[in-house]
Amino acid sequence: MRIAIGADHGGHGLKRELIDLLEALGHQVVDVGAYTLDPSDDYPDFAKAVAESVSTKRTDRGIMMCGSGVGASVAANKVRGVRASVCHDTYSAHQGVEHDDMNLLCLGVRIVGAELAKELVNSFVSAQFSGEERHQRRLDKVNAMEANFG
Repeated sequence: MRIAIGADHGGHGLKRELIDLLEALGHQVVDVGAYTLDPSDDYPDFAKAVAESVSTKRTDRGIMMCGSGVGASVAANKVRGVRASVCHDTYSAHQGVEHDDMNLLCLGVRIVGAELAKELVNSFVSAQFSGEERHQRRLDKVNAMEANFG
């Protein structure tokens, strides 16, 4: 799977570890920055880059990190075709994909530590959308909302 990954200054320190994990799991990683630690950078810039990569199908999924994960999620969900969520537990990380076709995982680095972040990423990338009728019906409603308001 091709996975875009990005982080502002809040997530910069963990990004390399997650890239190494994803590559060890056999995934191709596209790093969209930040490439240097800059305390004055802004999460929307990197959330946009990850989300656009997913939206345009250059990558299959995305991972974005900031301090809480909330800002990254809010920004990423502004991009058409992106279904981003903050996850701080492994159940949500895989269930969001299986039931809601979540395609962008947002992590709050100040909330979760490195080891939990690795578990969350593993849960996210190993999950697949179920395609069950009820899940597809709900996803269709979400997509219709996006079409009407986007």
